Amino acid sequence: MAFVATKGGEEAIAAAHAWRADRRHGDGQGCTLKQATTSFGRAIDRVMAEGALYDPDLAARALLQAEGDLVEAAFLLRSFRATRPRLVDSLPVETGNMRVQRRVSAIFKDLPGGQRLGPTTDYSHRLFETDGGDQRFEPTLTDPPAETPCRIPGAIRILGEEALLEGVPLPHDADLPPDLSTTPLRFPAERRVRLQALARGDEGFLLSLAYSTQRGYGNTHPFVGELRMGEVPVTIAPPELGFEIDIGSIVVTECQMVNQFNGSKVAPPQFTRGYGLSIGHADRRAMSMALVERALRAEELGESTGNPAQDPEFVLSHCDSIQATGFVEHLKLPHYVDFQSELEIVRAIRAEATMPTQHRPTQHRQEGDDDLV
Repeated sequence: MAFVATKGGEEAIAAAHAWRADRRHGDGQGCTLKQATTSFGRAIDRVMAEGALYDPDLAARALLQAEGDLVEAAFLLRSFRATRPRLVDSLPVETGNMRVQRRVSAIFKDLPGGQRLGPTTDYSHRLFETDGGDQRFEPTLTDPPAETPCRIPGAIRILGEEALLEGVPLPHDADLPPDLSTTPLRFPAERRVRLQALARGDEGFLLSLAYSTQRGYGNTHPFVGELRMGEVPVTIAPPELGFEIDIGSIVVTECQMVNQFNGSKVAPPQFTRGYGLSIGHADRRAMSMALVERALRAEELGESTGNPAQDPEFVLSHCDSIQATGFVEHLKLPHYVDFQSELEIVRAIRAEATMPTQHRPTQHRQEGDDDLV
């Protein structure tokens, strides 16, 4: 269908909305909210992460309204979030208290708590399910029993005990970091701010930058020290109570990326960290975030810089899918006046270029002027 000049203003817009609604609902047998919540878990997790709001039901509603467009769904969720009052701030989430469902380490074969594969397709062939996915997996008698979530100590603490891994980089002050949901991003951005921006950044953008660091544009050689997913408690400390209470739990994925570091004048050779944390079950997202976060620390660690993933202003200014969507999609809106002005300029330049030399306007050079180009 080609674009044509439309008339009618509000009537045309209403007709466009009605057409879209008709396509979305079809014969009335479309996907229900419950079906979306249970069947599209990874998509809902991404919408919650980029929408910066943990609510699977609202994310599912946004996904259905956006007809499966993940960026549009995140846009809807974050817009809704901006209308909600903030009643109380929670305390920092302690991932050490995670009830782990999945926990793998690429650097240790045997470690306390063991490897826990969890719900994953990492170890299966990527084959298309011709039955539509209706067939359920039936474990055999030789399959180990499903493990229940439990608390497991961190894997890379083993390196820390031998002083082979840097300590957790701490901020210079104990004040709370700026909240990016209420405070604009400013540079230079400290690590706590960078982590906030990356945590709600576009997964595709983070993945591409992370991939670039592996292809020689980041000077890194990382290993997954630990990747874990599970439920962590959310705690608040209401002033009127004077003590902490748990109000629920959320599912998060945490990645500790270990990277070799040759040392500097003030630090011995050791391994450094890259950190990623995302809402929901999001291995790829957490790993990408950890790779990019480590790349952004290049200047801090005295390493050579100059690659895109090492440039905080480039990365943080362009990782937000909501801002990127606004800048790109606004180009579809009317720009008649702007284009007409540029059209007249191009026509005038072309007319002057084809005009015989003796008829062209003469520019008189004043003393002290730069050479005319």
